[in-house]
Amino acid sequence: MGAPQTVLIVEDDAELRRMYGHALVMAGFIVREARGGFEALQKVDSDPPDIVVLDLSLPGIDGFTVQAELAAHAQTRSIPIVVVTGTTANIDGLDVACLLRKPVTPDGLVVAVRKCLASGAGAMGR
Repeated sequence: MGAPQTVLIVEDDAELRRMYGHALVMAGFIVREARGGFEALQKVDSDPPDIVVLDLSLPGIDGFTVQAELAAHAQTRSIPIVVVTGTTANIDGLDVACLLRKPVTPDGLVVAVRKCLASGAGAMGR
């Protein structure tokens, strides 16, 4: 098997970041974390991950804006995004590889990340 793939977890809840990160490390991924949208965009810009796990409700720059920014640039639009959200907002039109509604189990997240990476799905239709 090749080098481990990198997952950027963008989640403002420290406990969820820790739980998701632990599950992904145990599954063989390299995990980086961001607490908010601005930090996520900086990390993607400086060292693009193989996939992003993105909460939509973030302080400052929200997940909707992060997704739109990644989709708008050629160098980042092919990075798959797994949205993990508890939002009640209408997200039917959100253009992402995978969508999970909270609560999400760590194992469920690992399965979704592997599925999205295997499909090579980036921002669909871009």
